[in-house]
Amino acid sequence: ACMNQPQAAPRAVLFDAYGTLFDVYSVAQLAEQLFPGHGTAISVVWRDKQIEYTRLVTTSNHGAHYRPFSELTRAALAYAIKKIAVSAHSAMANGQFNESNPLQNHVVDTTRVDALMGQYNQLTAYPENREVLLALKNLGVQTGILSNGDPAMLQAAVASSGLADVLDHVISVHSVRKFKTHPDAYALGEAACGLPAAKIAFVSSNSWDALAATWFGYQTLWVNRQNMPFEELGTQPVKTGTSLRDVLAFFD
Repeated sequence: ACMNQPQAAPRAVLFDAYGTLFDVYSVAQLAEQLFPGHGTAISVVWRDKQIEYTRLVTTSNHGAHYRPFSELTRAALAYAIKKIAVSAHSAMANGQFNESNPLQNHVVDTTRVDALMGQYNQLTAYPENREVLLALKNLGVQTGILSNGDPAMLQAAVASSGLADVLDHVISVHSVRKFKTHPDAYALGEAACGLPAAKIAFVSSNSWDALAATWFGYQTLWVNRQNMPFEELGTQPVKTGTSLRDVLAFFD
């Protein structure tokens, strides 16, 4: 066969959840309300630490330290608050003390943590989600989520976004107790769809996730909403786009 033949259209499309289907920006907005002037800083550290923790527990001691995504997310948030508190304290040492600042007292306030964790259960879906998922269903393509989120978190997010009726699969890595980018996590998509990775499109707005899914063998779409560079490891996603609508290009 000719080498430059286009790949056959995928028979299933799996989506990453957080940042891809569900907009996590509302978490940053709430963080800013709860920690005025520090919301963005907290949400950036929180996200980085959340992903770092998933890698730590997946790669250390053969997974002996695994904890569900919600627990790692909460731990990462506590870390972020403490880290940003340190910079708040150095500002305080420079005479900028503010009695009402929730970061000034070394203790992580559980009510604020609870509020931010609760926000994960009611994230808004990106506006194009529903029409894209419906279009895929009309093409006879299986649809699903493949996410680090634990089952309860994902069910809550799917329910609050009203997408349950257009998703065939909601797959959590919790069943294998390994987070993406472990190949056992990506293999769950093949098992759920009953298809090899080459016949499945995988969509993520996280470049590291799109990269690892490409290495695994999926037909990948990186949704680059922020106009960022892709990872510099010599592999490109199969497709790059700016919204979920770009997944329909697999079926042109």
